[in-house]
Amino acid sequence: MIPTRSAEHYMLTDSSILVTGGTGSFAHTFVPMTLARYNPRRLVIFSRDEMKQWEMAKLYGNDERVRFFIGDVRDKDRLARALHGVDYVVHAAATKIVPTAEYNPFECVKTNVIGAMNLIDACIDQGVKRVVALSTDKASSPANLYGATKLASDKLFVAGNSYAGGDDTRFAVVRYGNVMGSRGSVIPYFLSIAKNGVLPITDERMTRFMITLEQGVELVWHAFSDMVGGEIYVKKIPSMKVVDIARATAPQARLEVVGIRPGEKLHEQMIGPEDAPHTYEYPEHYKILPAIHNWSEDPGRISEGVKVDADFTYRSDNNREWMDVKALQAWIKANSARVGQI
Repeated sequence: MIPTRSAEHYMLTDSSILVTGGTGSFAHTFVPMTLARYNPRRLVIFSRDEMKQWEMAKLYGNDERVRFFIGDVRDKDRLARALHGVDYVVHAAATKIVPTAEYNPFECVKTNVIGAMNLIDACIDQGVKRVVALSTDKASSPANLYGATKLASDKLFVAGNSYAGGDDTRFAVVRYGNVMGSRGSVIPYFLSIAKNGVLPITDERMTRFMITLEQGVELVWHAFSDMVGGEIYVKKIPSMKVVDIARATAPQARLEVVGIRPGEKLHEQMIGPEDAPHTYEYPEHYKILPAIHNWSEDPGRISEGVKVDADFTYRSDNNREWMDVKALQAWIKANSARVGQI
């Protein structure tokens, strides 16, 4: 687990926290972990799907700490109401399925860009202390609309620290890649069709980052504790070849190369060469500091970080750490009840 600064280790304790996109995969892990570790006074689930909220509410029974609030990040007035008295916000709401974004670009922009603007405004107006926004590898040198909107969103949250002026609200971003076993991802997909004896592979060279939801939650906790404002946190995680993911899920299946889909990358990237001049390395993560206002030279933001090489990139194909077939098979066995459900 990423260590937090001792003086702020319990900052989430007895606080009021709101999660946008609160019925999604991330929140289903963040909520129970945060309730158990920090015992917040109130944890608000903000989302637009009443049925998902109804189902999620059943998991928490009469726990008075967990509250549910129907709303959409596109609606600034509703956000302002929901954020009244909130100390900390995790922004997980997004339109994130790549083909959906390509065919519904206006809707993707409304949620991922306009929604980010609304949240930044509302958080400043309501005096929220700190906001951590979830990003994606696709925001680094984006090749599709989803990635482009998340890059815009990242820039908005970084600049939000300047936009806040004399107010105390601070914003940071966490960025990570493929979440192992999440709904719609490659592991549950391969498992669901393994009985057919054939698995479609887009390209035999393709690689992907691998992160668990628990690691994602811990990175958000760390960001809340560590942030000064404007940082993008990137967790160090292993890579895996897609052909090895296929072998781990269905060892006997034949692999059929079908080609890369529109907007899909051969390798995932979380830090591009354009970010290298402002990126620092730490034992368990990297931190991209803001280029604006010379904040990337701020000792408070750098802390114990070591500046990366000028041509540094963090891609799934040039990673130092790799997951093998046996390790993934062990993870699938240990998490079989959750694969495809999270």
